[in-house]
Amino acid sequence: MQPAVLPGTDVSLAPPPFISDPVIPVPGEDPAWSGWDVLALAVLTFVAVGALQLAMAFAAQRIWFPHESIVDVIQRPTVALIAQFLIYIPVAALMVLLIKVKDHGPFWRAIRWNWPSSAWKWLALGVVMLMGLAALQSILPMPKDTPFEHLFDNELDAYLLSILAVSIGPLMEELFFRGFMYPVLARRMGAVWGVLLTALPFGLLHLQQYGWAWGAGLVIFLVGVVCGTVRAATKSVGAAFLVHVGYNGMQMAIAIAYTRGFTHMPKGFLLLR
Repeated sequence: MQPAVLPGTDVSLAPPPFISDPVIPVPGEDPAWSGWDVLALAVLTFVAVGALQLAMAFAAQRIWFPHESIVDVIQRPTVALIAQFLIYIPVAALMVLLIKVKDHGPFWRAIRWNWPSSAWKWLALGVVMLMGLAALQSILPMPKDTPFEHLFDNELDAYLLSILAVSIGPLMEELFFRGFMYPVLARRMGAVWGVLLTALPFGLLHLQQYGWAWGAGLVIFLVGVVCGTVRAATKSVGAAFLVHVGYNGMQMAIAIAYTRGFTHMPKGFLLLR
């Protein structure tokens, strides 16, 4: 049975029956780039990461560790951390290039950085999130020994990682996941799916660091959900970045205090960033 048509209604403009409404796009989320552009950025980043890590390992082997195998050199925390820092340079260049080609506007405006006026409250939210997820960790099966923990075996490496964890690390992650990926997904699928589908690869990205333990992966996924929700609600990547920094920063501050300045790292002391 066909639905009744009111007098004066243009039937040609009426929606076909039995077809559900499309997903309503999020207002204001209309990036110049597409999902294919984000995928290309991710692939190029992956290639750059592999190439730079290998180049860094060969250079370190030749200069500092001539008697070690390339596999052993790659696994050295100092080499890994310096390589991670250097990797961010070509990745940032690729991000800027994508905006220049697709948007032609200022980079920070295009990715909706929108620095919030009250930075402290977003940092505080990150601290509160850490406390809540710490309670969750206590009931989840968490790994007792992870590759990430061994980055804290050396005091210098631990401090270097702490600096990265509250600066360029969360910055680059938020730029990619909440700056580039989220608006594409939100435009096509809505805010809820945009938040969830950016949190999922965000969690998977860190999974290897924690020995592929699903409990640790779930915690990092929830960090991504909170950061994505903040990005969706405020339309500010800057606010999501501050939440991320608050979470990582409080975790590092607790670790410094608990380990007496990284001079005594108890076995099984798990850090999730």
